[in-house]
Amino acid sequence: MKRLRFRSMRNEMTDQLGDKLNAQLADQMDAMSDEEKFSFAEFNAAEAERGGYSGYSYWGSTFRAFRQNKVAMFFLVVMVVLLAFTFIQPYLPNQKDPLLIHNDEWGLPLNNVPPCEEFWFGTNAIGQDLWARIWSGTRTSLFIGFAVALVEAVVGILVGVLWGYVRKLDFFFTELYNVLDNIPQTLLLILISYVMKPGVDTIIFALSLTGWLGMARFIRNQIIIIRDRDYNLASRCLGVSTGRIIVKNLLPYLVSVITMRMALAIPSAIGNEVFVTYIGIGLPLDTPSLGNLIQTGRSLMTVASLRYQLFFPVVVLALITISFYIIGNAFADAADPKNHVR
Repeated sequence: MKRLRFRSMRNEMTDQLGDKLNAQLADQMDAMSDEEKFSFAEFNAAEAERGGYSGYSYWGSTFRAFRQNKVAMFFLVVMVVLLAFTFIQPYLPNQKDPLLIHNDEWGLPLNNVPPCEEFWFGTNAIGQDLWARIWSGTRTSLFIGFAVALVEAVVGILVGVLWGYVRKLDFFFTELYNVLDNIPQTLLLILISYVMKPGVDTIIFALSLTGWLGMARFIRNQIIIIRDRDYNLASRCLGVSTGRIIVKNLLPYLVSVITMRMALAIPSAIGNEVFVTYIGIGLPLDTPSLGNLIQTGRSLMTVASLRYQLFFPVVVLALITISFYIIGNAFADAADPKNHVR
């Protein structure tokens, strides 16, 4: 009963307040002249253009969201410093040739010298400076990683979009994927290494030959999810070309996932280069790479005084892999419009 009485009193007060406001508004309207009641508002072109503009920028919001991730920013700094030093290291003073064999005063090679003032990372079994060889090998491995990731992105995205959007090509790309995916990658690498001359070009070609399959299938699955949404159906009804729908409607939706896959493709390619060198079909020994250095250090792992030859290249490889992984995941999250805070 008390609750009903309270509601009744509240409704009466609301009605009385509404009546008072209507009466005041009527008095004000009666006091105004006809000219004041029916006057035109002035048109301001600048205000009309400014209305509805929020100043939102997709990439600006993406980078702001990325900068809020302190861990990713730290590894981004680490990655930038590492990349910059890798490429400027040969031009610094007092740097040694990675292929030069250093001898002592009697002409004997300074082999397996531990880290010291002259050789910061020590020397290997034939007297070559490990400091110079590690940075030279890092340049080689990064070049392989970026090249393979670029091929994977271009071929994988192109095939994946056509595979997922153009229904007539679905059977062809499905059968092509099934054939290539069932070929063991290790067997393919061995065959290519025997047919072609070992080198950087051979490694890039071998890793790129089937490396795009994972990207293509991933993009295809994402395209199938969004290809029949209302805005794509409306674009097709309006006669928009397939190429424009792909570029304007589909690919922008996949920026975040493509970025993540690209960032992970680089350390994956470097890891594959290390693996093929480990099984003996990688780069020749006279070409420094992280794979060659880790393979050499692995054979010396049982000797405690020589474990530094494995430790230094593994640390560099771990920094590259972890940095790309964290940066790629953080940027993918930041590029997702659902995570943008305005």
